[in-house]
Amino acid sequence: MLSLILVAALFGPVATPVTLPSEPAPLHGTLLTPSAETRAAALIIAGSGPTDRDGNSGMGVSASSYRLLAEGLAAHGVATVRTDKRGVGESAAALTSEAGLVFTDYADDARAWAAEAARLTGQPCAWLIGHSEGALVALAAVAGGDDAVCGLVLLSGAGRPIGAVLREQLANAPEPFLSQSLAILAELEAGRPVTEVPPQLAALFRPSVQPYMISWLPLDPTEMVAAYGGPVMIGHGAIDIQVGLPDARAMAAARPDARLVIWEGVNHVLKVAPADRAGNIAAYRDPNLPLAPGVADDVAGFILPAR
Repeated sequence: MLSLILVAALFGPVATPVTLPSEPAPLHGTLLTPSAETRAAALIIAGSGPTDRDGNSGMGVSASSYRLLAEGLAAHGVATVRTDKRGVGESAAALTSEAGLVFTDYADDARAWAAEAARLTGQPCAWLIGHSEGALVALAAVAGGDDAVCGLVLLSGAGRPIGAVLREQLANAPEPFLSQSLAILAELEAGRPVTEVPPQLAALFRPSVQPYMISWLPLDPTEMVAAYGGPVMIGHGAIDIQVGLPDARAMAAARPDARLVIWEGVNHVLKVAPADRAGNIAAYRDPNLPLAPGVADDVAGFILPAR
């Protein structure tokens, strides 16, 4: 039987299903092996919500940004593992109760996947590439130090605690939704669950998601990136309508030695898009639209020299 390395050399990058032992069920992902020598390994960490290993979700996102990033990195010799997060896709059985999920679960999973990515590829460590909320997961994963992690690539990540981001997103909500939302948010920030949530706010504040939010709200990404001692790249699209450029600049200010890369004309899902909201969001639903030029090149360019 041909080895994976020989197959990759003959036929291009090889996608291999991989699993990670976990309770109550294994986690699942895809290892993409480069067509030539593997020069580095990375774990791609998904953003918020039911986002799968390719960067898609049932909430209107089908851009396949993570698959496209993995393919772009493979062309540079970077092997990647991208995963279905706990409770999503093939990893659905690994989450039996939404109320039992807290933020550190994702950080623990990222650490375990990083070690597995390094083992599978024969590398001494793996890079963490976190997108959107995944950038905060990456920071949480290395908060106590981790020899299995080479460094961090933080893409489209917030530079403030999520409470500040939510307040900004809720600012234009009509009353009484705004005041009700802000009151609930304040309680959760204080660590107090709210049992009575208006039906119209259940999507955001339902009781079963509150343990996760209570564990998420205290995290400050600027404090976390400042405390991390390894190499950091911060990448951000200039027309990101979900997380603005001030967030990227706040992260860079907290780590002046980090590499900050701004991609002009690029949106939150790392694709070239119009600046208007409708056109910007349309790119979220187009898997045939390629990843923005430069994104994979810049990430690989950061990872490989720093290896």
